Amino acid sequence: MNMHLTKLQKWLWTMVGIALVASLGYASWINYWLPKNTYTSQLVGETEVIQPRFQLTSHTGEKVSDAKWRGKWQLVFFGFTNCPDVCPTTLAEMAMVMDGLGKDAAKVKPLFISIDPTRDRVADMAEYVAAFHPAITGLTGTDTEIAAVAKSFGAYYAKGEPMDAPENYDMAHTSVIYLISPEGRFVRIFSFGTRAKEILQDIQQRL
Repeated sequence: MNMHLTKLQKWLWTMVGIALVASLGYASWINYWLPKNTYTSQLVGETEVIQPRFQLTSHTGEKVSDAKWRGKWQLVFFGFTNCPDVCPTTLAEMAMVMDGLGKDAAKVKPLFISIDPTRDRVADMAEYVAAFHPAITGLTGTDTEIAAVAKSFGAYYAKGEPMDAPENYDMAHTSVIYLISPEGRFVRIFSFGTRAKEILQDIQQRL
């Protein structure tokens, strides 16, 4: 990774360090409190529930669909750029996975899908994902497009009440990483808190 860190990168990686300390406790909390219609409470074996499909806009401004990355394993995570802990922690783990893959990194595509399209515009996504790893593609879209892709993954998200200003709100969301096969089929999830080493070992066995 580039050693000349921007202010955003320094802040994000500081937050990653803080969040890692609390990750185990948070993982237990989120799995308990997420509504029962979220994927985190469903059986991993129910693969028919997950049928990944989307039409979104990448952080480069390109209109893309799920078909763009056919032929590659995909690591997909839903989140938002104003997330204080779960999202930067998870993207940091994904970045370590990509670094750990070495020459096999070209066979894997990490995707970060925003569940907060109101604040996560193309430029915001571009700046955010660049702070973690050049291989990560950020995806955003309209409210309708985001709702459709979340439904296809069985992912949950919800907007919280504004705090001190209308634009200052939190987002609750499913916090797992989805592994998608080169054929575009759901394979498994990695729960929040799964370390990069474990994810890397799983993927390497499949390559």
